[in-house]
Order: sequence, then C-alpha cells, then structure tokens
Amino acid sequence: MIEIVTVSALTAFLAAAGNGAAGEVGKQVLLSTGALVRRTLGRETPLPATAEGWEALARQMHPRLSEDGPRSGEWALLLRSLPDAAVALRPAAGLPPATRDFTDREAVLKQLKREATRAADGRPRVALLHGPPGIGTSAVALHWGAAQIARYPDGQFYADLRDAAGDHGPEPAAVLLSLLRQMGVEPERIPPTETGREQLYRRLTAGRRALVVIDHASSVAQVRNLVPATPEVFLLVVASGPPFALEAERIAVPPLSERDGLRMLRKVAGPERVARAKPRLPVLLDTCAGNAFALKAAAMRLLTEEPPFPDPPDEPAGHHPVHTMTQDACRRLGPETARLCRLTALGGWPAIDARLASDAAAVTEEEAARMLTAAADAQLVESVGDGRYRFRPEVRRHLADAAGPEHGIPECFAAVSRVLDGLLNRALHAAHAALPQSWRTEPAPERGTPYGDEAEGMAVLLAEAGNLVRAVSVADEYQHIDTALRVARALWPLQLKAGHWDEVLPALRIAARCADEQQPRSRMAGALNFQLGHCLGEMGRWEEAEPAVRAAVACERAAGHLRGEASSVEFLGLLCLNQWRYEAAYERFVEAEGVYRRITPGQEGAQDLPRALALIGRHQGRALRGLGQLAESRRRLEAARDFFAERGEAYNQARTLTDLAETLHDAGENTEALAKIAEAERLLRPESATPHLGYLSRLRLRCEAAERAE
Repeated sequence: MIEIVTVSALTAFLAAAGNGAAGEVGKQVLLSTGALVRRTLGRETPLPATAEGWEALARQMHPRLSEDGPRSGEWALLLRSLPDAAVALRPAAGLPPATRDFTDREAVLKQLKREATRAADGRPRVALLHGPPGIGTSAVALHWGAAQIARYPDGQFYADLRDAAGDHGPEPAAVLLSLLRQMGVEPERIPPTETGREQLYRRLTAGRRALVVIDHASSVAQVRNLVPATPEVFLLVVASGPPFALEAERIAVPPLSERDGLRMLRKVAGPERVARAKPRLPVLLDTCAGNAFALKAAAMRLLTEEPPFPDPPDEPAGHHPVHTMTQDACRRLGPETARLCRLTALGGWPAIDARLASDAAAVTEEEAARMLTAAADAQLVESVGDGRYRFRPEVRRHLADAAGPEHGIPECFAAVSRVLDGLLNRALHAAHAALPQSWRTEPAPERGTPYGDEAEGMAVLLAEAGNLVRAVSVADEYQHIDTALRVARALWPLQLKAGHWDEVLPALRIAARCADEQQPRSRMAGALNFQLGHCLGEMGRWEEAEPAVRAAVACERAAGHLRGEASSVEFLGLLCLNQWRYEAAYERFVEAEGVYRRITPGQEGAQDLPRALALIGRHQGRALRGLGQLAESRRRLEAARDFFAERGEAYNQARTLTDLAETLHDAGENTEALAKIAEAERLLRPESATPHLGYLSRLRLRCEAAERAE
C-alpha cells in the first residue's frame, strides 16, 4: 500500500530541516533531506530561503511522490525518523529578586493586572513599561512578577538586554537565543536562524501560561517576534526611556510623589535616620524629583553617614536626578575612587572586575577591588557576583561624560588604551590555551599569565566574551586598529567550540571592515573575513556568508598563504553543500584539494596536510552523494574513514561512517549500512555524543524498514 505524504507534512518537514539545522546533527539532517529532494525531482534544487519557498518545493515534489510508491515510502520513513519536534518547556529560575524597598506604584500595578487578565478576544497580552532612567521601570516589572507565580504555572522567563556588547543592543535573533536558553532548550536543539528560533519559541509557549519579561529593550525589532500567539502568555517589555512603536498597552511609570519618596527613604534608611535629617528633607526630595534610583542613593547616604547630614548639591534647574546623585557620590567617595569610576566607565564595558579597573586607573588590583566595593556601597556600580560589577546605563553615561572635563583627554585616552592592552593580553593567552594546536590563533605572548589547559582558556573567553566583543568596537573608535584585529582573531574558539555566533558577530563585522581598509589583501584580512563568513554560515545567513568567504580566498591568495586559501575555498564548498548546491560544492572541494597539494614539504601547513586531505575527501564524498554518484562517493568516504581509523580519531571516523551509511542506504545496500551504523555507535558511546547517537538510531530505523521492504 502506498503511504500518502501530504503537501502540508512535506512543507513542515522541509522548513524544520532548513531552519533547525543546529550543530553537526542538524547539518546531517539537512544534507540527507537535500540529497533525497534531488533524487525525487531528478535535478538540483537549491535550499529555499523563505516559507513560501518551502511550500513551493513541497508542491513540486508531491505529484512525483503520488506516482512513485517506493519514493513516497522513503519520504514517509524520513518524516517519521526525525526527532520529536516538541521540545519540553522547562521553567527557569524565574525572575531576579524584586527590591525590598519597593514603594507605591499602585496605579501602574493595576494597569499591568488589567492587561494580564482581560479577555483575550484574539489580541495578544503585551505591556510596555516605560519611564526615564532610574525611575524604577525594572523594579515595577520584578515586583509585579513576584506576586504572579501562581498565575503562570508554566514559568516566568527573563532576559536583560542591557549587557549586550553592541552599541544598539542585541539583534532579534540574539534575544530569542537568550530566551530559549532561559526556557531550558539544550544548545544543540536551538536553531541557528532567527526564523527557526521564533518557530521554536512559539511551539514552546503554545497553550502555556507563562510570563515573559524583556528588560532594557531599546527597539521594537528586538521584541516584535516575541509577541505571543497564545492567550495565556503575557509579554512584559521594559524600556528605560521613551516608549517605542510596539503594539502593546503602554504604561508610563511616573515619578514617586513626595509622600511616597519619603516612605522609600524610611524603608531604606530607617525612620530614625530620616527624622534626624528632617531639616534637609525638602531639598533632598526636590533634588531626587521622585526618581527611585536617586532616592535609594540618598537613603544609603543617610544610612551610612553620621549627622549632621550635608545638603544635597545645588544643580541647575532641570538637571537629571541620576546625574545629581552620581556627582554627589563621586564627591563623597573621594578623588581617587571617583577617578577610577570615571575612567572605567569610558569603554562601556559590560562587566568590570578589579583587573580591568586597575588597568583603567593605573592602580594595583588590590586598590581597584577596594575602590569598586566602595563604589558599590555608593550605588555607582552593581555587583553581579564573582567579583564583577556593572554600571547602570545612565550612571555610566554621566561618569563617562564627566571624565574628559575632570581628567583631560590624554588621561582618558591612556586609560582606555591600558584596558584594551589588558584585554588583548588576556584574550591571546586564553585563545591559545583553548586551541593550542590551531594555526588560526596567535601564540601566547610572553607577558601575562598563561592558562593551564583548554578548559581554563575557554572558561576565560566565555567569562570575558562581552568585554572582548566590546573591545573590538572601542579599539576601532580609538584607532587602535591592530588591537581590534587581534582581539577579534582571539574570538575564534568562541565561535568554533562554543557556538557563540550571535555574540561575536558584531565584533567580526567591525574587524573585517578594519582589516579590509587598513591591511587589504593580507593574511589578517583573510583570517577575519573567514571568521565572519564562518559565523554567518553557521547562522544560516548564506547570502552574507559567501561574499565574506570569497573575500577571504582573495586575501589569502594575494598574501601567498596556501593553507589559508585552501581552507577558505574548502569552506566555500561547505556553504554550497549546506545550500544543496552539490555540483558547486564538489567543484570547490576539488579546487581546495588542488591548493592543498601545492603545499610542499617544509612549508607552513605541510605537517597537517594528510589530515586536511582526508577531510577534503570526506567532503567530496558527501557532495558526490548529493549528486547521486554513489559508487564514487563510497570510495572517497572509505578512504577518509581508513585515514581517521589509522590516526585514532574516533569522532571523525564515526562521522565518516555515518556519511558512508547514508550513501549505502541511498544505494539500497541497507545490510551494509546497518553494519556501518553499529560501528559508528561503538565509537561514539565513549564520546557521550548523545545527539549524534540519536541520529544514528533514527537512521537505523530507516535502513531496517527499507530492508524489510526489499
């Protein structure tokens, strides 16, 4: 009996394969799908880029399947062999703790409740909280959410966008990534594309009762694709500043009244302290102007200082209360600590520790640690744990603006330069430790402390990722071009081993542009264009990736760097392969092999040449499978398998065996394919490669079903 595969089922499967290709297993699914599409239609069909494209492809294939029972059965097996698309929604740790000194806001809380509980009537439940910096928008969201746990049994999920290293905050795809991580999705299950992530987010929240809070959003683009399609999900967006054009219930957070400001002072400093400062309270309340941050800073001052309390400083009419309290805190902390805070604020670093602050202020780390503790007590910085701090955005802006007039442009420039030098040194040591054998990372410098092993190097890069990405932008701004390029190159382990493509993309864009402008047609320009193309390719942004990799090829060729040229041509082939352009992919792999073979004994890369050729052979075998040249595909893959077996590279041997099993299955040799699957499983079990083992088990089901049908 012919098993009917519907157009809708085909469309859903094709779109899932195209948008959900995360990691090696996702790419394997994508390639297998492309090979079967080609065999079904009898011609090469490039990977569609839109939902309409996936549906059009399904409609082209459907008549062929209706006429070809075995082929229809093969597609039905493939559809059933995919892992369950439903990823379980796991409640996260919830929202950060609400502040203990929350005061008033009854009208705002009522508006939030009204939007969260109104009849849905086909309209998504979305609120946009907004107000000037320091007014307490985030505090309102966290306070309200803390009282709503019972209302949202499927979880409360929180993403804070203010620590993004880019100047304009994270891109929409990065916001989705942060949220999916919060929802408990394992890294290998998170799609690389924005479309795939949005689809997964909607599957996870469909029919759920959950609260999603996005704090410090700065544009409608960041949150538009989070608007819920299910009535019991409430999206609460917090903007520190004016509202933007989001279709939502806009709720302004007003200044605290004088009465409520006084209540807040009493909550933080205690009634007795506030009573003793009574003569100065009218001026203090007027200076704070109902701003929650300014009031808390003033209350902390009352709490820690003995009377008589000094009067608040005189400020021009209309001066922002956050600025006023920042200036006051700097005066109280003393010139050295204030200087450290101003100079550290200059770079806009997402995270600050004693080492970074000591570089900025040219003091010892011990002195910097002491000053940061004092600054935290004065509300100038916030502790985020592990000896690290961050500035509130408005506080950082004011401190940075004041640095030039207070300390002079030369000292400010020197401070930023010292921080950049320190971050570069840390990055070079960490990258070398994380990938000690890679030619794409620089040797560790003599100055500085080396890291012990790969795990420690990766841990440092992960901890400093935000600062390093920011460092590329700051180095470009300050015309430290060499620093910008070298820091960006040190990000390679983050994109290769940790898959932090969204995080490093802004830095790679800047660095590739700088290299093209300042060091055109050089090895450095080739390396950075390669990294940019690799990053975009892993994110499925093919149209952007290919020009970057072609630029890398041209630069490496002009510089006479054969290994770099061959590697870049090879990656062009992989881009074609992942887009189902099998003929172009095979041509690039053959071209790359030719470049590799021009490397002579003693030349750079000669020692790694046998392994590089084995990998190229594997890629050629995969492309030939897509072209339907199964006998030649098998020959190339068997040669690559034998090489990896001799070298004891179990994981690469298992990956090649998987390719070989796919080729044998396509050729109808399912008994032999099953033997290759068993061998790959034996190699992978000690590696704990769970996703790959899952793929092999599903491939086994397809082979067994095909064997029974023969």
